[in-house]
Amino acid sequence: MNSVLTFQIPDSPFVLFSPSHLTALMLLLLTSAALYILRKNLDEKSKQTIRYALAFILFFQELFIQGWNMANGTWSADSSLPLHLCNVTALLCGIMLLNRSYSLYEVAFFWGMVAAVQALLTPDLGMFAFPHVIFYRFFITHGAIVLACLYMTFVEGYRPQLISIGKTVLFSNVYMAAIAVVNHFTGGNYMYICAKPSGASLMDYMGPWPWYILSLEAVGLLLMLLSYVPFVIADLLDRRKKWSQPIRSIKL
Repeated sequence: MNSVLTFQIPDSPFVLFSPSHLTALMLLLLTSAALYILRKNLDEKSKQTIRYALAFILFFQELFIQGWNMANGTWSADSSLPLHLCNVTALLCGIMLLNRSYSLYEVAFFWGMVAAVQALLTPDLGMFAFPHVIFYRFFITHGAIVLACLYMTFVEGYRPQLISIGKTVLFSNVYMAAIAVVNHFTGGNYMYICAKPSGASLMDYMGPWPWYILSLEAVGLLLMLLSYVPFVIADLLDRRKKWSQPIRSIKL
C-alpha cells in the first residue's frame, strides 16, 4: 500500500502536470471558489478564524522548512534563507492577515497572484515528488499565499489600484537590488537572478542570462496588468449598472 505522506525521497522526480500536480491545483481552485461563494455569509468570528489559520500556516511553514534543512544537514546560507520572492510574500501575507494592512496588500496581492501562481503552475521540486512532505509543504504554502490574497479581496473587500502596480514594481526592483548583494556574498541564487531554476519554468523562454531578467520584469508587469483586469471589468459593470437605473422624476 502506497503511503499518502513520506519523508523518504520518491523513486521518481516531480513531473509537471502529473496527476498529483493537477490534483493540488484543482483543490486550490475549489477552495478559492468556496471562499468566493461563502464571502457574504461569514461572520466576524469565522473571518478571524480564517485569517488566523492562514497566517499560522504561512508562518509555520517557514519554521518547518528551516528545521527540516537543519535536521537533514542541508541548511546553507546560499539556498536556505527565506529570501525568494514567494518566501517573502508568504511572510508579508501572514502579517497582512493579522493586521489587515492595505499597504502590504497592495504588494502582496500582485506578488501572490503573479509569483505564487507561476510557482504553482511550474514548481521547482526536483526529486520531492508526491507523496514527499516537501511536496505538501510547497503546495500548501503557495496555495495559502493565493488564498490570503483572495480572502482579503473577496471577504474583506480590499482591491488594488492602478498605482499599486507602480508601487509593486518599484518595491520589487529595490528588493531585487538588495538580493543581488546577498547573492554576491553568499554565492546563492535567490530570486533566480543569477541562473534559471533547474526545473521547467517560464524563464526557459526568456533568453539567456542576464537578458531573461529584463524579460521577466516585462512579463511580470504584463501579468500584474492582467491581474488588475477583473477590477477594471467590475468597475465598468458597476458604472453600467448605475447608468441603467431609471431617473426618478421630481414632483413639484
